Parts: sequence; C-alpha cells; structure tokens
Amino acid sequence: MDAKHPVRTTEKTLLLIEQLMEAGPCGVTELSNRLDIGKSAVHNHLTTLQSHGYVLKTDGEYRLGLKFLEIGGHIRKSMELYEVAEPEVKSLAAETGELANLLVEERGLGVYLMRAKGDDAVDLDTYAGLRTNLHTTALGKAILANLPKSRVEEIIDHRGLEQKTPKSIGTREELYDVLDDVRERGYAIDDGERLEGLRCLAAPVKASSGEVLGAISVSAPASRVSDEDLYEALPERVLSAANVVELNINY
Repeated sequence: MDAKHPVRTTEKTLLLIEQLMEAGPCGVTELSNRLDIGKSAVHNHLTTLQSHGYVLKTDGEYRLGLKFLEIGGHIRKSMELYEVAEPEVKSLAAETGELANLLVEERGLGVYLMRAKGDDAVDLDTYAGLRTNLHTTALGKAILANLPKSRVEEIIDHRGLEQKTPKSIGTREELYDVLDDVRERGYAIDDGERLEGLRCLAAPVKASSGEVLGAISVSAPASRVSDEDLYEALPERVLSAANVVELNINY
C-alpha cells in the first residue's frame, strides 16, 4: 500500500538503508550517485543513522549496523508462531538431516522466520528475514493454497509471477491448478522452481479458525530426494510437525 502523504525525508532515509542492504558498504558519493540525492543530504541522513547505531562508518564507507538485527530479533521473538514452531523446525531438521524452514506471508511475499540445519543439510542462500516470491517455493504455495482467492489475486497483481528457473510457475492458470493439488494433498512441493536441483516439501500451519499462519518445510538436493521420499516419506514428517505446531498454538 502506498502512503497517501509520504514524508520525503523518511523516504530518503529508507532508500539509503535499502541501498546499503543491497550494495553493502558505500561512501557518500557512491550513494549520492546511485540514488540521485545530493551529497549533503546523504551525509546528513547517514550521520543521523550513525548516531543512533543503525549505521557504522569504516574507512570512509558506511554499512548497516547490528541495531537492525536487534529489532528483527525482537519482532521475531514476539511472534507466537515462531516461539511455538522453533522446537518443531529444529526437530524436523535433526530427524531428516536436511534443512528445515519456517515462513510467513507479509505484503504478498514470503518471509523466512527461521531455518534449522540437519547434519547433511546444504547451505542455501536463505536466512531469517529473507523475502521471496510465494509462487516459487513449496512454503509459499502451501500458504497461497489456504488464502482466499481474492487475496491470491491481489498478490499476483502486485508481485507478478517471476520465473526464477525454467520450472517456475508462470501463469495464473498453472498456479491455480497447482494450488488445487496442494489443497487436495494437504502439502506443497517445489521441484527446482526457485533453485535448480533443489526439492522441497511444505505444509501449512493454520489457526483453529482456518486462517493460515505460515508454513513449515524440508529442503534437500534432488539427488538425495527420490520421488518416493517426496510423495511418501517426507509428507508424513512435515505434516506431523505442522500438526504439532497447530495443536500447541490452538490449544
């Protein structure tokens, strides 16, 4: 949602923060050129952020400070879903030996709340706080399948259906067919749709009202996940973990 009366000063500060997140350490001149904001204004914003611990300066370059991690950690800790799901996600990772994940939807994107690594887990590009398109992940499809169709339409209109790999869903018709299958099975599958060579299976976590709160998944290299694993062994484990979380949240 766009603000009706945006505050330009705040917008500039946020642009600087996002640019530092994307580009890494930068100097005033580089940030000024990247964002088309005057050097003096950039410097003033940065020094204000620095005085509050949000930005650090080293050798003439500015980078984001750990103050953001403190805020993110506080937000995550305050979420009931995270508190209840954390032990189950860790247990799922230990049981399967693979990477287990917890994701929620916010503003039409999936946001990873946590991941836990089993003994054989691959180290992917995911981390707590990473945002991703919902239609390219098993986690996201598990959530989309349990949202009202009107909300799914809003998300597609706003976020599109970007294809991360040749296997990514690219049309509304294909997405709705897949979501029908997810609802019928009770779980979602990602077979190389976000990262080639990776297979994932996810189950939704729902409140007693039926509202979807998030999703739990297991991810592993395709070389280690056979079709039998994907359609028989893994579903039982992931569905069981999601069920335990639901029971603990609802009762």
